[in-house]
Amino acid sequence: MSEPAKPFAHLGTDNAATYRAVLGAFAAARDRYVLHLRPEDVVEELTGASVGSESVDNALTSLVAWGNLRADPDTGRVTTVEDFHRARYLYQLTPEGQAAERALSVYEETLGRRGALQAVALEDIAEHLRSLVTLLEGPGPLDAARAHHLLTALTQRLETLADNASAFMASMQRSIDLQDADLDAFVAYKDRLVDYLERFLSDLVTVGAQISDLVLRAEAADVHAALAAVAQREAADLAPADDAGTTTEGQGQEVWNQRWRGVRTWFVGSRETPSQKDVLRRRGRSAIPQLLRAVQVINERRSGRSDRSADFRRLALWFAQAPDDDSRHRLWHNAFGLSPARHLSIDGDTLTARETGPRAVVSWTEAEPLRISPQFRRTGRHERRGRPARVQDRSAQRRHLAELAAAQQEQVRLARSELLTDGPRRLGDLPDLSGPAFTVFLGLLGQALAARRPDAPGTTCEATSADGSLQVRITLDPAGVTVPVRSEHGTLHLPDGLVDIRDTAPKVSQS
Repeated sequence: MSEPAKPFAHLGTDNAATYRAVLGAFAAARDRYVLHLRPEDVVEELTGASVGSESVDNALTSLVAWGNLRADPDTGRVTTVEDFHRARYLYQLTPEGQAAERALSVYEETLGRRGALQAVALEDIAEHLRSLVTLLEGPGPLDAARAHHLLTALTQRLETLADNASAFMASMQRSIDLQDADLDAFVAYKDRLVDYLERFLSDLVTVGAQISDLVLRAEAADVHAALAAVAQREAADLAPADDAGTTTEGQGQEVWNQRWRGVRTWFVGSRETPSQKDVLRRRGRSAIPQLLRAVQVINERRSGRSDRSADFRRLALWFAQAPDDDSRHRLWHNAFGLSPARHLSIDGDTLTARETGPRAVVSWTEAEPLRISPQFRRTGRHERRGRPARVQDRSAQRRHLAELAAAQQEQVRLARSELLTDGPRRLGDLPDLSGPAFTVFLGLLGQALAARRPDAPGTTCEATSADGSLQVRITLDPAGVTVPVRSEHGTLHLPDGLVDIRDTAPKVSQS
């Protein structure tokens, strides 16, 4: 019984680069529909790789042993008996070798891919969904073949979009964290990257809303019946399963239901779980200021501002390049300014002399001498011996701070209870608010309006306070009628609408 092939064994050897070059020559030849190569052909393919003929012969022998290549006797150029008895072989990739090369190619391509935010993919998904909705809503029986084609194209396009978006966001995060070595290239393409993000986010808002509406229309038109028909159509072309297995039709229908749930999860969210397109939009929006901050950090480094980690790395390099210990000592003193005078305490006479004397910056060798207490010279300590100072009792101050915190907490609680509306209420019907209640109301109003879409003025928007205890729901009137909201701090004029402020804190039962 022959040994099993080990097509990946060459990756863990010392000559892995040579083996990869040789196998790359066979893969390139196969792309040109050349199936067999002689050793001299491989050497000719590797002219620029600095690989000798002896190294190629040894690599070919090892690759045959591992199962990457197959060696066949080369009798096509035999002219004498001596040539017949001399070992001559034609080499070609085995099925195991071809599979290994294909796997390594996919691996390297995946690692090197930066990904992309494909706005074109959004348009394609919307077009496929639009055609699917037209097919489902049309008269007559369902065309299973057409539905199969549309659903297959839809899921494949979504899978490509998700993979590319994930790869792009990961590569962009590495750029934001300044993990990419080429900082000049990052600064050069920063503006184009920001414009690219802004264009995609704009398309994601507009086209994503259309896709969400199309997904809901497809479900209303019984898309699950189409999924079942597609699964039945695929099962008809499959070989029958054995008696112990489950039915292939049931498995296929579950697969298609899972794919449709993926489409819905990507574009249609809920109040509890946001959709993936909303998550991608938030990550894209947060990446723009992060990119700008990363560029600011690079510019600060280049402009000579303090960067402690870079300074220490540069200093370590200087220490390593210093010719002798004397140079290292001078570098140490110049870098850190350590000298005996820096470790001495300063007494009151020295401080008085500094305040009354000239303030010109002079070298420490030319400055006034530092006067040291004789006690320090005698005992090595500047502090006087004796009983330690009494610890001050600060219980009164701590009690006062606790009372202030309790008063502020009670004030905030009263302000929140004043804002509760017990159901939707017109903004113009709100009572006069106290100062703390008005402050909390402004915070809730700002968060709600920040979450409101500018292209849909009548859309209801929601927000939650920072501590999660209050939730506000506002629907502004598209007519734009202005109403006053009065408080002890003044009057705020707002467009009229419905406001509903609810308490989300859990109720504590009293027994």
